[in-house]
Amino acid sequence: MRIAISIGGAASGRTNDFAEQVDYVREAERLGADIVWSAEAWGQDAVVPLAYLAAVTERIQLGSGIMQISARAPSMTAMTALTLATVSQNRFVLGLGASGPQVVEGLNGQPFARPLERLREHLEIVKLAFAGEKLVYDGKQYVLPRPGGEGKALRLSQPGNPDIPIYLATLGPQALRYTGAVADGWVGTSFVPEAAEVLIGPIAEGATAAGRTLDQIDLQVGGSVAFGDRGLLLDRFRAGVAFPVGAMGSRRNNFYREAFVRAGFGDACEEIARLWLDGRRDQAIARVPDEMVIGTTLVGSDAEVAERARAYRRAGITTLRLQPEGETVADKLDTLGRAIDLVRAVSAEPI
Repeated sequence: MRIAISIGGAASGRTNDFAEQVDYVREAERLGADIVWSAEAWGQDAVVPLAYLAAVTERIQLGSGIMQISARAPSMTAMTALTLATVSQNRFVLGLGASGPQVVEGLNGQPFARPLERLREHLEIVKLAFAGEKLVYDGKQYVLPRPGGEGKALRLSQPGNPDIPIYLATLGPQALRYTGAVADGWVGTSFVPEAAEVLIGPIAEGATAAGRTLDQIDLQVGGSVAFGDRGLLLDRFRAGVAFPVGAMGSRRNNFYREAFVRAGFGDACEEIARLWLDGRRDQAIARVPDEMVIGTTLVGSDAEVAERARAYRRAGITTLRLQPEGETVADKLDTLGRAIDLVRAVSAEPI
């Protein structure tokens, strides 16, 4: 398994800690991390940190994890991706996703309805640009050039680059099938290795229907990493499980919650969401069962963390995303280095 790390996210930008993030990524590269994802929610954007990191790293891949399609036009997605590929000497990985209704409608002011259709059309236009073709498109979500106006079909002046890897962050069954049909990789969440089939199964179905194999798709998921007494660590990570179930969506639409429901945690998810959305967040966090925390993290002793890595490997995961726990950058790097050694050892074991 390859190793991924991430920066950014919903809480990013609260403190001026970007220099620490840069130190973390540079040292993680030295430790052997293969790719860093720059998250985009309602904090830092995904793009600017990657442009900076392109100048201060040498080997690590730089992924947008993910660019929100509702926040930019497809042509701007393509221009940004082509630019990042150029400045990073082709280390850039384009990660795209539809996000959720609260961000799409509340933050970006765009309609959320038909997110898969919007994702598909957005990506098809991006691929036109990557191929160096004129951006002519007649879809239900996007029409280029805009009819009835003065615009004309344009081709980007940047050279095409069809080799930019495209990863999709998807969770619904139809969106997962689409990922299997067209994407180079999958950026997964709400993933429990013991219930891998509910998310990987549709990806495999989509790949088969498109004449592809699952081996052609980099399956990437993971979780928080911490070493110590597992029984004492679990409470620390309940909030991280409760947050996507309760906050990353609305009462009606929450793809993170629905994925956990399909994995067998329906009763817990219903209660966590109800408590969270009613403002009783502490109670929602306390309701997260141990099994959900263990299933979505790599915490405990060296042996327990290694066994969780084996679970991901058995599930078919090809890139393991590690979010190391620590008070300081040095603490996080110590945890990351220890985890990377364990994952390497697990990866070397006979299947």
